[in-house]
Amino acid sequence: MNATHGGLSRRDFLKLSGLGLLGLFVPSRPLSFFPDLARAAPTEPLSQGRVTTDTLWAYDIPSRKGNRLKLYWRDLVVDIDATAIDEDPEAYNRIWYRLLDGTYLYSGYVQPVRTILNEPPASLPKDGALGEISVPFTDAYEAPDAASKFVYRLYYETTHWVVETVKSPDGSVWARLLDDKYERFYFVPARHIRIFPYSELEPISPSVSPRNKRIEVRLGAQLILAYESNQVVFGARAATGAIMQVGTYTTPVGSFETFHKRPSRHMAAGDLTASGFDLPGVPWVMYIKDNGISLHGTYWHNDFGRPRSHGCVNLSPAAAKWLYRWTKPSVLPEKQFKYEFFAATKVDVVE
Repeated sequence: MNATHGGLSRRDFLKLSGLGLLGLFVPSRPLSFFPDLARAAPTEPLSQGRVTTDTLWAYDIPSRKGNRLKLYWRDLVVDIDATAIDEDPEAYNRIWYRLLDGTYLYSGYVQPVRTILNEPPASLPKDGALGEISVPFTDAYEAPDAASKFVYRLYYETTHWVVETVKSPDGSVWARLLDDKYERFYFVPARHIRIFPYSELEPISPSVSPRNKRIEVRLGAQLILAYESNQVVFGARAATGAIMQVGTYTTPVGSFETFHKRPSRHMAAGDLTASGFDLPGVPWVMYIKDNGISLHGTYWHNDFGRPRSHGCVNLSPAAAKWLYRWTKPSVLPEKQFKYEFFAATKVDVVE
């Protein structure tokens, strides 16, 4: 049989299931049709990666069957020379990163990052503007001074609402960020955050009726697909809810809608010493249930293709951003969120 349900051929499905480099794919249309993904595509070698787990071994070959050569720690930034494929066909994520010294790191625990410094904006809208961290990480402080109290470490491609920029006595410029969960403010160097131009946040396929847009989350395949009518227009690998030692957090099966969207959210719950989390700046959030279940971008891992979340659908930031712009309701660039129960995009979560 050469076809699966939903208009995706078995051959394409198998090809997609083996793709893990970006955690996304775009069928049927040229990549240039999707400028965000075109920019994310590996037209040039990955330059850097950030270790996202406490410890991570580098191997002499792209496989855990190789010899361990060097140990890396959380938040170390490494230079990436190329990508390589694990020869194990059963591995759900076969992508490894080759470092400049010829050793290999498993990609699932390495966030692809870059170091891009920005000119601080001359001005901001009166209600602030959306920005994203453009360096591997930056530390946030209570005041525009690195000697003040440390608050959070913010990571590459996390999104934040920038209220204003301020100049410290030493002449450095800082961005004042709003914490949307705790309704407080903290500061990061303004050069470390990029303000989104409104053009980058414009809706994708706005002329397509909301009734003809649909998302399908396939739990068994750890795959998310976007349809216009019956045509797949976008897809990405995902990491959905998992069964953990402390409880069951599987993503619920059923039909839902993206009724509440926001480009940034500080997500926190539980005890950090157990399975709790405290994640400022989660990007491109599309809620489908009142209890917080959502589709969103992910920066704390790069390990798509297996269940590992607390119930949400984890996506790469590039994939989440595309879906955020494509789904209804559309959030105006100057707004921090939007609720819409009558023109939202349908989301079917299936086994």
